[in-house]
Amino acid sequence: MPTPRRNLLAAYLPTPGGEDALGLGIAMARSLNADLTVCMVLPPADRAKTPEARSLTESLDDQAADWLASATADVPDDVVAEGHLAFHENAAEGLVLEAQQTHSDVIVVGGSGGGIIGRHSLGSVVNDLLHVSSTPVVIAPLGARESAEPIRRITCAIGRRGGTGALLETAVATCRHTGFPLRLISFVTADGRLPGDTRTAADDPARAEAAEHLRELADDVRGRLESGHEISTEIIAAESVEAGVGLVEWAAGDIVYVGSSRLARPLHLFLGSTASKMLRALAVPMVVVPKDADVEES
Repeated sequence: MPTPRRNLLAAYLPTPGGEDALGLGIAMARSLNADLTVCMVLPPADRAKTPEARSLTESLDDQAADWLASATADVPDDVVAEGHLAFHENAAEGLVLEAQQTHSDVIVVGGSGGGIIGRHSLGSVVNDLLHVSSTPVVIAPLGARESAEPIRRITCAIGRRGGTGALLETAVATCRHTGFPLRLISFVTADGRLPGDTRTAADDPARAEAAEHLRELADDVRGRLESGHEISTEIIAAESVEAGVGLVEWAAGDIVYVGSSRLARPLHLFLGSTASKMLRALAVPMVVVPKDADVEES
């Protein structure tokens, strides 16, 4: 029986963020040999409105349909894409439902808007999505509509706590499907150190602990991928997560996977503090993976 084709859902609006999501969605669809659903979510019509208000709503809906048709028509012929106009009271929840109904592996969103300052600046809908989604969310960096590259390597940011099962399995599944190299990295930083502690991040005993943890995970991953699959590990010692991101060697086609905070409900997203700090400095797409089903809340 042939393996079903993957599907990606790009959250579209005729804005820079929407164009970034579409541009990254196209690049990812090519890389993963996947289909692309280009989705716009609008609020449903209010039947209590006056005839004039309903007429205006219908005109706006027609305009949205034209925008969506134009965006879908611009998708290159080598990517199978379909436009979909959906109606939900809450845009973030609507995107989650549409991703489930289209059996999408990820929801691709643009990072422009108000919120986090940096290469990714999250708007309210994306912020909401990063706290309610049960589907992995891919955040496109600013300008991805022009600069998005096909994926060539998966980087997985691993913490020293437990609960990395879903994160690793998602990254490994992508590597198994594509053959992309996998890089496991762990940040050891001075963030949160007590006053008077003069050790540098490089001197922190946690560095050895993190290195051993990555070695164990790499051995486990090798057992799940074909022999010879390229796997590397890297410990990043820095005074802060943001500084650490700057020390990582990023190349065109890199994409980084991160897990959800322990505050997340099982099988749902919650963007944690470390991932938020990474976003401030990242210039590559970030995939936020839902929390493991069996990790206890802390």
